[in-house]
Amino acid sequence: MTILVTSRHFKAHQSIVKYAEEAVQGLERYYDGIIRCEVILSFEKKRKSTKIAEVILSVYKHKIMAEERSDDFLKSIDAATEKTLIQLKKFKDRLHKRDRQIVRQVREKV
Repeated sequence: MTILVTSRHFKAHQSIVKYAEEAVQGLERYYDGIIRCEVILSFEKKRKSTKIAEVILSVYKHKIMAEERSDDFLKSIDAATEKTLIQLKKFKDRLHKRDRQIVRQVREKV
């Protein structure tokens, strides 16, 4: 899996970038078909700002996206990763259901 961390309109501290990479690498335990992952960090205003983290996963022929806003980048990254994890589990279940239906159709023909 290729991981790309981008910060918009500012230079992210190396600890935040490393934290984002580690958080996203944990998603590989649930589904190994992730091709690419993009983490985009941004904020709305300079003072008393809302930090935004977007996680975009590229899975075979699909994209899974989540965005989260909070007062801290670490909280935003964690929440966005949790959202993508839920979507990834649903995607994986749909794939397994489709595979089971194909197997049933083949068995019925035989």
